[in-house]
Amino acid sequence: MKMIIAVIQDKDSNRLTEALAENDFQTTKLSTTGGFLREGNTTFMIGCNDDEVDDALDIIKKNCSQREQMVAPISPMGGNADSYIPKPVKVEVGGATVFILPVDSFFQF
Repeated sequence: MKMIIAVIQDKDSNRLTEALAENDFQTTKLSTTGGFLREGNTTFMIGCNDDEVDDALDIIKKNCSQREQMVAPISPMGGNADSYIPKPVKVEVGGATVFILPVDSFFQF
């Protein structure tokens, strides 16, 4: 058994939830905040059998797209201003960051 932890952008959350449910994957969703852009994202925890991991990864890949977004700079607020960029920059956002962990035991009460 495996635990898939997928961190995705909030904009992809509903689409991924529906796609996973249509394919009989049970999920737990957590509201989280990214460290780099400080924007909301969603972390999915998906428990599945070893032979279902590739199917789950395909669903995540198909429903979590990368895209470019303009991001306003964050003021250094007392920090080091040497690396501060005073104008908006284009960054790549979206997609998914996925971790797959082995599960030694599983209990449901």
